[in-house]
Parts: sequence; C-alpha cells; structure tokens
Amino acid sequence: MKNAILFFILLTTSLVRSASGQDTLRIAVRHKLTNQAIPGSTILLIGSTTGAATDTAGYAQLRLPSSGPHRLRISAVGFQSVNQTVTTPSTDTLRISLQPSEEELEEITVSSTRSGRTVADEPTRVEVIDEEELDEKANMQPANIAVILRESPGIQVQQTSVMSANATFRIQGLDGRYTQLLQDGLPLYSGFSSGLSIMQVPPLNLKQVEVIKGCQSTLYGSGAIAGLVNLITKEPTRERELSFLINGTSALGLDLNGYYAQRNDKLGVTFYATRNLQRAFDPNKDQFSDLPQTYRTTFQPKFFWYPNETTTLSAGIIWTDEQRTGGYLPTIRSESITGYTEANNSRRFATQFRLEKRFANDAVLTVKNSFSNFKRAIVLPNYEFNGIQQSSFSEINYFKHYTQSDWIVGLNVWTDNFRQYFPRFPVASVFGIYGQTIGGVIIQNTLTLSDRLSLETGLRSDVVSTQVDATLGHDKAKVFLLPRFSLLYRASEHWTSRLGGGLGYKAPTIFTEDAERLLFQNVDLRSIRSDQTESSIGLNWDINYKVDLGEQTTLSVNQLFFYTRLNRLTVLSPTGVAQFRTANGYLSTRGFETNVRLVYHDFHAFLGYSFIDTQRHYDNLTGMNPLTAKHRLYFTTLYETDKLKTGFEAFYSGHQQRTNGTKTPAYWTMGYMIEKKWSFGSVFINFENFLDVRQSRFEPLVGGTPTNPSFVTDIYAPTDGRIINGGIKLKL
Repeated sequence: MKNAILFFILLTTSLVRSASGQDTLRIAVRHKLTNQAIPGSTILLIGSTTGAATDTAGYAQLRLPSSGPHRLRISAVGFQSVNQTVTTPSTDTLRISLQPSEEELEEITVSSTRSGRTVADEPTRVEVIDEEELDEKANMQPANIAVILRESPGIQVQQTSVMSANATFRIQGLDGRYTQLLQDGLPLYSGFSSGLSIMQVPPLNLKQVEVIKGCQSTLYGSGAIAGLVNLITKEPTRERELSFLINGTSALGLDLNGYYAQRNDKLGVTFYATRNLQRAFDPNKDQFSDLPQTYRTTFQPKFFWYPNETTTLSAGIIWTDEQRTGGYLPTIRSESITGYTEANNSRRFATQFRLEKRFANDAVLTVKNSFSNFKRAIVLPNYEFNGIQQSSFSEINYFKHYTQSDWIVGLNVWTDNFRQYFPRFPVASVFGIYGQTIGGVIIQNTLTLSDRLSLETGLRSDVVSTQVDATLGHDKAKVFLLPRFSLLYRASEHWTSRLGGGLGYKAPTIFTEDAERLLFQNVDLRSIRSDQTESSIGLNWDINYKVDLGEQTTLSVNQLFFYTRLNRLTVLSPTGVAQFRTANGYLSTRGFETNVRLVYHDFHAFLGYSFIDTQRHYDNLTGMNPLTAKHRLYFTTLYETDKLKTGFEAFYSGHQQRTNGTKTPAYWTMGYMIEKKWSFGSVFINFENFLDVRQSRFEPLVGGTPTNPSFVTDIYAPTDGRIINGGIKLKL
C-alpha cells in the first residue's frame, strides 16, 4: 500500500513538472493602419508544428516551452507576415501589428462610422465606390461628382435651374437637405452652397466615396435623415504620385487637373489643383444656354506631420472660385445688352484639421475641425441676392477596443451663421438672417455577440439653439435624443444580412429645394422659426449573397428594403410672398433596391434596380412626391486589362410626377467609354448619352421673349443631351 502511495506521488510530481515546462502566451493581432482586430490570423512556432489562430476579437493563446527565446511567424490573408522573437514566461499580452499587403483589397476600411472596420465586418450598411470605379467615372465627367452620384442606385441628381444648371441630390426620394455631404467626415458642403456643391467638387483626389442610406443622425447630427455621402481624399505614400488629366468636350468644355502626393518619415503633402472652363452650350438651338458659361478654379493643399509611429496630424485648405452664367446667348457673348441672364458667382474658403493619436491599449483619440466661409451672388436683370454663410465643425472622439466590443464616445459642436449682403444700397449693408449652434454628445458600441452576430448601437443627444434675425434674442434651445442600431448576421460563408434603424432630425433651415428653385425671390427668409425642426424615423434591412462560381468568377447579390417617415416638414406657403411654415401631416418613402454584380476574369457587369415610393400625406396633398422616379434601372459593363479599359452603361428613369400632377415621360440614356493605357498614362474617349435624350425633345424649356422669358419649373431629364469628351492622363 505504501509503495502504491509513493508511486502516485511520484507520478503526480512528474506530471506537474511536465506541465510546468510550458508557458501560455497571449497574443493580440491588429491592423497596423486602423488598429482593428484581424480574426483568423495564424501564429506558428518556427521549426515546429505548434500554432494557433486568432478568434473574432483578434486574440489567440499559444503554449510554448519554458526554455526560450522562441521565434514566431504571424500571418494573415491580405497582410505582410512578420517574425517575432519572444521570451517566456511572460504575463503581458504580445501585441502584433500587420501591414496590409499590396494585393489587399482597396476596401480596407470605412471611416464614416468612426469604427474603422472593413466593409464586411461593419454592422452598418455602407456602400463603397472604390478608387478604380472613381477613375472610370472621371473619364465621363472629371469636372465634378455629379456622375458618380447619378449612377448610384437609390440616388437621384435633381437639377434645380434650367439656366444655371444648379443641382442637388436625393437619397431614397427625400430632398437634398436631408442628406449630408461630407469630406473626410467634415460637413463642408451644406446650406447656401448645397445647390452648387456637387457641381463644384472635383473627383480626382478621392480615394473612395462612402454612402450610407437611411437615417444616420446619430452619427452626424442634423440633416442625415436620408443618409450621408462621405468623400474620402487620398493620403500621401512614400511612393511619389504626380498625375495630370486634360479633358475636352463637344459641349465646348475644358478641364485641367493636377495632383501631387508624397511623404517621408516625418512629413507628407498632397496638392490638388483644377481649372474648369465651359462655354455656354445650346444643343436645342433656342438661343438660351442649356449648359452655362463657367469659369472655376480649385486649390486643395494638405499637409501631414508624423511625429512618431502612433501620431498623425493633418491640416489643409479648400479654395474655390467660380463664375457661372446662363441665359440668352447673344447677351452672354456680349453681342446684345438686353437679353436675360442668370449668374451664380461664388467663392469658398475652407480649412480642415485632424489629429489622430493611437495608444498601446488599443485606443485611438481623434480631434478634427473645419471652418467654411462661402460667398454667393445670384444676379438677374432686375434682381440680386447676395449671401455669406460661415460655418464650423469641431469634434473630439475616443475609440477603445476590447475583446468582444468597440466603444466610441465623442463631443462635437456645429455653428452656422448666414447673413444677407446688399451691395447696391447707398451704403453697402449686411443683415443677419439666422445663427445656429448645435452641441452634441455621442456614444457608440459595436459588440461581437458571436461568430455570426455583431450589434452596433449608438445614442446621440443634441442641443440646438437657433437665433432668427440678429435683432431678436435666442429662443429656448431644443434637445434631441437620437438612438440607432445595426445588426449584422453572418448566416454562412455566402449569406449575410443587416438590419438597422434610428431616429433623425433636421434643424431649422431656409435652404430648401423650393427656395433654391425660386432663387430666393419673394421668399421671406426671416419667416423661419427656431421651433421648425423636422423629425424622422427610419428602418433598413438588406440581404447579401456572394459566391465564387469558379477560380476567377464571382457573383454577388444585394437586396435592400427601406422605410422612412418624415414629420413636421418645413414647406413654403404657396401664395404671395413665400413664408416658411410647418406642414400639417407627414411624408413617407419606402421601397427596395436590387443590386447584382458579376465578375468574370477581366469582365465586370452590374445590374441595379430601385423602386422608390415617396408619398405625401400633408396639407391635403396626396400621391407621389414631385420629380421622384418610382422605377430606375441601371446596367453597366466594364472590361479592363493592363492595356485597355472599356465600358458600356444604360440607365432607365421611369415616369415622374410634375408639381401640377401630370406625369413626365420615361426615358433611357446610354453611354460608352474606351481607354488605352500605358505605363506613363492613358488616352480616353467617352460617348455620354449618345442617344441624345434631353427634356427639350419632350417639351420647350424656354418661352416668352429674350428679355422676359419663362422657364419650365420641373426638370426631370437631361438638358444638355449628347456629349462626347476625350482626353489624356499622365502619371509621372
């Protein structure tokens, strides 16, 4: 018996000693640029078969012999492998950062949600237009981003002026004021500039465009009821980038663009400059311009400082000057002094600042700020409207990653001030119209519930203070509480689904599509009240399917359903001097989008269909919201190799309802583009709308006389018709 007990003691001691001969090492693997977890990373003890893989939170545990040191290899698909020497035992978590490889997909991360996750891992539905697609669109229209938005499902570019070709854009049938247009997460293109913004933003310095549809007020506050579009600009790399684009059009236009970027260990710079020229163009020969005479210059320098590997500071400016004149051609050409003209002269000066500090505890602190000064003058023969809008946006947010969740907390302040300028008074005068300050607090959590479920929740509280007319005092501030949620379900390798929703609001504003369409004539701007805030509730649900049909063949299908209800709409009174008032009732929009993409070797095909049913239920109005196409169909193909790029596109727009209740005709537009590429650049030619579809083929755009014309009020089709453009790209 004693021998048995002694044997048991010796055996137990041997096992304990054997177990104590190994140590457990905890490892965290992160994306070097975004600090996000990399699930499925492989950790291998070099010279053995011992290894481990990271979980969904990017963590792994590896048992190693006590005697060290040991050499580990850490690798992941799409990233450069690293070797790391470790000594054991260690009580600290070994943190490894992997650099994306050159072959990694360009969709690396999205920034609009502030979480820095990849598109596939982000619970919020984000559509990304990548750099390759932007390059293709630049062949069609290098002067502005209108084509990029117009050819995206669920987005409709709405022209508001026949003579000036001003335009805004709608998401899911809602007016442009319900969508935020951002650049690098900063709201630079809203308010008084909204009727010109998409016509003045050039696309050639963009890395990607992120589109989030549905209510996103929790993310960015007032105005993101229909969604947001975030323009992400390029950042400098160690490899110098110097490129030029020269484009000419059959519509008598010329575009000159140049871009430079480079960085070293401590400093970096990007510089973007454009010059866009457009002569007045009249394809329907009615002696009135369908494209206005335009002269525009843009400069965008941006500087970067990298004091260490964990800190990035950037600062830049945006300067744009534009003179845009449409109307009677002989008057524009100085052949007559009596014809009607409509001028939009504007100048923008904006600044951007961003500081990002990454900490060793999986945390990131971000501070950003923008300031914008926008001047615009609308000049008609017997009318002039001048205004100055100054706005600023400041935000500080803190991101922290935990094993199963990510947290973001932040504070922001948005100021907006608009003054009307009267240069023709005996003494030039400026009168304040309104001033607005919005302070917000946001908290957001992204939780990994399991390998299949991720939940993103957020809550924003905004305090809105609006002062109408500088002679009056501030009204009582309004408080808004805005929750949102997004749920991502990974059913399998091929199937995923997202469900999201939230509350939204729009602060009082005088810059509506109706006021812009009237050029602010006979509009009582001081009739806006501080309590005229609009509110909404929205819901989105989508299903995604993606499968590899062969070694180089991929099929993906996305089906989106949406619903938004908008309450307390701000509208203009229909008679007399128009005043802003709150409508009695609501507006709803519902529908779905179907997107199918097929990739076969070098061939890409895309088919998209959107059904948008936007219904009025206010002020005894019913039926479709005017100028909203219920049915839209998109079909595009692209074939691209190292030497050649060619593509075809076709777009169908269904019937729309005019403001008088009648229906517009449906129409198709088609285009074709081809580009020949070399190592130093390329040449391209594009046939836009080669069927020459334009509204003047359905009805006259202009009536009356050259001195007292009348214009069609509802613009539902292209006004410029067929345009052929071509040019060269140089990469030096």
